[in-house]
Amino acid sequence: MLLAVIYGLIIFGNITLPENINYYSAKQISFDNIYFMNVNRETQVDFQNNQRVSPSEGELRLFGVIPVKNTKITPQQAKYVYVSGESFGIKLYTDGVMIVGTKDVDGKNGKSNPAKKAGLEKGDIIIEINNTKVYSSTEVEDILNDNNGMDYRIRVKRDGIYKTFTLTPEYSSSEGRYKAGVWVRDSTAGIGTITFYNPSNNTIAALGHPITDVDTNEIIPILNGEAVKATVTKLYKSTDGETGSLCCDFSDTVIGTLINNSQCGIYGKYTNAVEKKLMYEVAPVQEIEKGPAQILSTVDSGSPKLYTVEITRVSYREGKNDKNLVIKVTDEKLLKKTGGIVQGMSGSPIIQNGKLIGALTHVIVDDPQKGYGIFAEKMIEQSEKI
Repeated sequence: MLLAVIYGLIIFGNITLPENINYYSAKQISFDNIYFMNVNRETQVDFQNNQRVSPSEGELRLFGVIPVKNTKITPQQAKYVYVSGESFGIKLYTDGVMIVGTKDVDGKNGKSNPAKKAGLEKGDIIIEINNTKVYSSTEVEDILNDNNGMDYRIRVKRDGIYKTFTLTPEYSSSEGRYKAGVWVRDSTAGIGTITFYNPSNNTIAALGHPITDVDTNEIIPILNGEAVKATVTKLYKSTDGETGSLCCDFSDTVIGTLINNSQCGIYGKYTNAVEKKLMYEVAPVQEIEKGPAQILSTVDSGSPKLYTVEITRVSYREGKNDKNLVIKVTDEKLLKKTGGIVQGMSGSPIIQNGKLIGALTHVIVDDPQKGYGIFAEKMIEQSEKI
């Protein structure tokens, strides 16, 4: 039985432990006080000149004795950020024009779908029409509506690859004109929570998950965007099976410009002075543990407040960018006010043992007291690419 348990822990560790570890200053790296790695820091790192350091190989061992898996370890300087927890307004304009749907046209030979027939798909980003670049849905509408059935060469971006299609509009008997049968969108707006301000390069990080189009569920490519101050004016509580939400009024005060919409959140540059109150060290993933923690969030017209939560699961899988953590709200005041997690709280910083460990990303709809979170380490890495 003992051998079976040990073998099971080896298999479990090999599957669940990370492939890459950022190493700071501890002489020993540990996960769950079961898997250990002794670190011999032979490489002298020139952090002052910000020189990159190549990762080295290390071996995680069960109880510090039995080999489990080899992993890459990279020496890092400790990172410090100013956490926020403030609600903010998001205004985005797409890089190109997104196709959000296609529609049949009632032609002389019955219904047909010109866009689908041409090969266009929902989620495609229209870049050019007849070699003319387009940036807004109005431009696309004006070009496609001004025709007598002539063909259009439409260049789109799909899954990072550029493709060109020929679209032939169909004459609509009911409307008396030629139609392309395509719905497009060039902008979106919403609210979220700022996670932190990174003083090393004057960037903001928010949400912890990408902004996706409501119709296509595709990540919206940003041409430009603004982060503006917002005030919470109303709150709809979450209930089992139905997610609540924050409602906000946008102000005219621009906080920053939004640059990058990624799997790890939305990022940009601050344009206003930052009120530097709460600086926290960013925790390496190996220091995160199951148990008590706090989230910093704004759920009323006041300032951000700390609320108690519990980390119930930690996942190191590389592909689960915005679902590294499972948290459960335990704060009675927050539960009474919101019912748990509501839309608009995404990006709320998660604090444990005096360090920033992550950000809230999603609510679990069937049980809104629970939700997912992303590692802060992933967000800081993304912010430093801006």
